Amino acid sequence: EIGDWWNKKIQELSKGMAQKIQFVVTVLHEPKLLIFDEPFSGFDPINANLIKDEILKLRDDGATVIFSTHRMESVEELCDEITLIHKSNKILEGTLIDIKKQFKTNTFEIGIDTKQHLILEKELSEKFEVSPANFKSLGDELKLNVKLSESDNPNDLLSYLCNYGMVSHFVELIPSVNDIFIQSVKNN
Repeated sequence: EIGDWWNKKIQELSKGMAQKIQFVVTVLHEPKLLIFDEPFSGFDPINANLIKDEILKLRDDGATVIFSTHRMESVEELCDEITLIHKSNKILEGTLIDIKKQFKTNTFEIGIDTKQHLILEKELSEKFEVSPANFKSLGDELKLNVKLSESDNPNDLLSYLCNYGMVSHFVELIPSVNDIFIQSVKNN
């Protein structure tokens, strides 16, 4: 989509269009190693998605892609392995999946449509660590975060909840890379 700009000087282009040209020039010869610094800066969501898809295609075609970013959602979408650096020190390194497993808390966000809000919340509080959950829903469900112990089985919790009403939401809270980065920096 750069044909209309063919006869323009790079200085005449918008920041996003100039970056798109830089990207095309960088990948045109299909290098085996690509290093990007903040590759989505200056792009609107459509062009950022276009560049992301091209980076993933290059990776799938065998290129090694290294990029530096402060945008943790890009890390979530694109990276298999990560290194978190803070003040020039490596504070975390490994596969994205292993790091997320390391930081998971065995907490489940639940929503249940029940007439027994108070009874269920009290019973859950006696067995587990419970806190209010904040997610959007269509009804007036009881919304809680329930932290299980290592010996507790999520299926048992789900089965228990089904005795009280219709479970509309049951999701394990897996920390985002952004949350992991913030927690790691605070603990470092």
